[in-house]
Amino acid sequence: MNQIFWAGDSTVQTNKYTTYPQTGIGQVFPMFLAEGYRLENHAKNGRSTKSFLDEGRLAPIEERIGEGDFLFIQFGHNDEKTADPARYTEPFSSYIENLEIFIEAARVKGAFPVLITPLERRNFEEEHRLSAGYHGDYAAAMRQTAQKHQVPLVDLYQMSRAALEEMGEKKSRSLYMFFGEGEYAEHPQRSEDNTHLRYAGAVAFGAMIARGLRELGGIYKDMVEIG
Repeated sequence: MNQIFWAGDSTVQTNKYTTYPQTGIGQVFPMFLAEGYRLENHAKNGRSTKSFLDEGRLAPIEERIGEGDFLFIQFGHNDEKTADPARYTEPFSSYIENLEIFIEAARVKGAFPVLITPLERRNFEEEHRLSAGYHGDYAAAMRQTAQKHQVPLVDLYQMSRAALEEMGEKKSRSLYMFFGEGEYAEHPQRSEDNTHLRYAGAVAFGAMIARGLRELGGIYKDMVEIG
């Protein structure tokens, strides 16, 4: 059985009923996996590369990951929080240094690291035009790291921006925790959350990652089943 370990934040994490309808990409990603692959989701709400490492959350992955396994690394949302020294990283220095720790943790065990740029927030200036973007420097820094260390990269940042602009402001609400009062019995209050995902969003962005893996070819193409 091939194991995929996923380190990330709230856009990836597996949610419980208490946060329904919020759904993370890692929560639904097993539906895209080929037979013989198993996902272990270590993503946690609110974590950056810094806080994930500082809290010792990489250690359980290091203990369990082995030769031929995969480590998906997806951070950025919380690394950019300049007001929080427990989470903030500078994109072209400490953020890259932390990504390198994750990469080395996989490679020292004979596993394959995969970098996934952060999902874009749903922040529109016009119906079909997003703002300049929250994560641009972090996505650029991750691309730079991937090139430097020859690590496969799935550019979810660019794919999600293109998809959101094509859908437009109103239609794209269905992907995120953006809904009216009373729509969900479990979450009766109105929500205008442009960061966290509902089930439809987790599936849509999970499909983009799966297609990105197919485009990488080789062993990465073999792990997913998607048209």
